[in-house]
Amino acid sequence: MLLAVLTDLHANREALEACLAHAQERSAEQYAFLGDLVGYGADPGWVIDTVSDYVQRGAYVLMGNHDLGVLQDERKDMNPNARYVVEWTRQNLNPQQLEFIQALPMQFEIDQCLFVHANAWAPERWEYVDGNMEAARSMRATNAQITFCGHVHTPSLYNMNHAGKVGTFTPVSELSVPLSKLRRWLVQPGSVGQPRDGNPAACYALFDTQQLELTFFRVPYDNETASQKVLAAGLPASLARRLIQGG
Repeated sequence: MLLAVLTDLHANREALEACLAHAQERSAEQYAFLGDLVGYGADPGWVIDTVSDYVQRGAYVLMGNHDLGVLQDERKDMNPNARYVVEWTRQNLNPQQLEFIQALPMQFEIDQCLFVHANAWAPERWEYVDGNMEAARSMRATNAQITFCGHVHTPSLYNMNHAGKVGTFTPVSELSVPLSKLRRWLVQPGSVGQPRDGNPAACYALFDTQQLELTFFRVPYDNETASQKVLAAGLPASLARRLIQGG
């Protein structure tokens, strides 16, 4: 099965449309959305409805911290811009869309793969995997051979051998990577809706569950339109700039 893994969509319609079309062109058979459907972007309702349609056709979807923030009155762990957008998002979603978010799980498993938004050791605490130490902690917290997670907004690939030594691989777009069964793996596909590595192109990954081959992709999209929508909605200008600058 060819599985498309998308995370941190962040209410960016243009980026999500581009990634879904790209995955379809490459014959993706299943889809997994790893949370943060909303936040930062100007099209939260459209993104939720689109993901919901995919779920009705068998796709998997997770809760992210921005999704949870829409449901909470207090969000002390979020910066002011994120809190502002979360409140704006809640006011721009209908009851059905809010119910969809509320029902999202924190994790799911497919065969030997674990899917979480932030990390495997405490999915509900939203701590980042942003280095070898955190990657090792996450991999040791599960029996799954491969962990997929988001939250960081930059594509990364970690591996751990039987001795517990962790290595890092910087993904190259469209270069397939075989995931050896002799190692444990942690995959961060990068963000669809708000990349932060200096490259504004949207990120996602395709995983061949039979061949255990992983391919990262960067997908250019109409980030000018997405950025202008952020400004037109009255959301912080810094969030619009991020879509142009990639960070």
